[in-house]
Amino acid sequence: MPKALWAALLFALALTPQARADTMVRIRSETWAQADERGYGEFIAAIGQSNCRTVDGCLRNPANPFRASDPEGVGFVSDCADLPYVLRFYYAWKRGLPFSYVSDVSPRVRSRDIRYSPQGNVVEAHRDVLTGQDALGVMGRLRDEISSATYRIHPLLDGNDLYSPAVAPGAIRPGTVIYDPNGHLAVIWKIESDGRIRYIDSHPDNSLTRGTYDLRFVRSSPGMGAGFKNWRPSRLAGARRAGDGALLGGRILLAANNQIADFALTQYFGTGRQPNDRDWKSGLFELNGQAIDYYDYVRARLGGGRLRFDPLREIADMVVSNCTDLGYRADAVTVSLQAGLQNQPEPERLPRNIYGTEGDWEPFSTPSRDARLKTAFKEVRDNAERFLALWRTRDPRLVYGGGDLAGDMARVHTSAAQACSIGYVRSDGTRVSFGYEEARRRLFRLSFDPYQCVERRWGASGAELASCRDGARKRRWYDAQQRLRNQIDRTYEARMDFTLEELEAGRGGVATAPDTNTSAFLNAQQQRN
Repeated sequence: MPKALWAALLFALALTPQARADTMVRIRSETWAQADERGYGEFIAAIGQSNCRTVDGCLRNPANPFRASDPEGVGFVSDCADLPYVLRFYYAWKRGLPFSYVSDVSPRVRSRDIRYSPQGNVVEAHRDVLTGQDALGVMGRLRDEISSATYRIHPLLDGNDLYSPAVAPGAIRPGTVIYDPNGHLAVIWKIESDGRIRYIDSHPDNSLTRGTYDLRFVRSSPGMGAGFKNWRPSRLAGARRAGDGALLGGRILLAANNQIADFALTQYFGTGRQPNDRDWKSGLFELNGQAIDYYDYVRARLGGGRLRFDPLREIADMVVSNCTDLGYRADAVTVSLQAGLQNQPEPERLPRNIYGTEGDWEPFSTPSRDARLKTAFKEVRDNAERFLALWRTRDPRLVYGGGDLAGDMARVHTSAAQACSIGYVRSDGTRVSFGYEEARRRLFRLSFDPYQCVERRWGASGAELASCRDGARKRRWYDAQQRLRNQIDRTYEARMDFTLEELEAGRGGVATAPDTNTSAFLNAQQQRN
């Protein structure tokens, strides 16, 4: 459902007398105390730990201790950009805590789309949520006004809702937001003892998924504001206390960076002398006197200051995570099919950018989700190679006591892969099931285009494809989109509104897909040994 339509629906619900009575905002505390922040982290952790699969399902889940106080018949929806704000406001509303949010931003330099502005944005307007307002109306406006552009702010600028925390235990915690400048948001729900970060994220179809932080969340120039963000401390000033204990009126003040104890720019500039913005990539990350990769640095710092890899566990966990993501993708494709776009003709052109757009393409296509999935499959292959290199050089960071790492990784990879099963229902009603390795073989054939049949959405070929009802022109569109499917980098700033004929002429994407075949790599390494 388009954001504006959902906002209108929520606002209509908010106008009913029962909804107004049940959902009034009542602020009772001037600030968020440390106990409130801990409680918020526990609230997020419980949602992450649960098995909920939609934002509405999560807030109706027993993991949410406030669910019984929600008005009957009210539903909650959120895309990825809204999720951090929806969860934060929901908790503030239920606990009587102050809340405000950036309601408008503008680009620092001219930009076609402020969600992908090359030098980031600045805050233009802020909206306070005060006692007496209706929570459903607030949530509707919030969803209409928040986008990924809201997060695209230089970390040195005050006045926004979030700040850049130190890369340290306690500073990055459940409730911390992660911003990918390619237009995706997530909320951390758990940090493992070895420093691995678990997050929840949502999607335009209202699904909620879980993942592990890695290079799918890219770094970028500081102006784009990528990375970890904590909620800025706030204070309700100038309010008066009513007889029922609610704080009336006042205005919400946000702490400046220099008033926040764990504010830091390490994630942008490294651990040494701070370079200027233009040279941000030159910043080095050192731990115990050794220069290491940024993602390793984050993991080591959050894991107690030491970096350790158990390669067998890592490989198995990554395969399980990829299988879970394939299941999430199946849910997304099902939602698209229920909308019936596969029965409509292809538009004359692709959206201006397939990764970030509006209309039916936004909730029902999967190019960004698919690119992230392909990146994750590639990372399994790349990490297997990395672990072997560490083992052969006797790197102390590797926790492995066996004598055949390639063989052992191959065995755990195969075992985890064999436990994975993916399935879908073909256009003729018959069901198809396949495993992890078959999914990997199909990976770059999976169609992201919601106007194409379910068989092509799942990369079918041969007899399996025979039930597809797409006509000749749709078949041409599918074939012409192969270069786009080969691409795992999400280029949000590039124009991609190609016609069929332009795609057939080789416009867009890349000619060759990257190697994701972990099994073949490990088998070759065993033969080498």
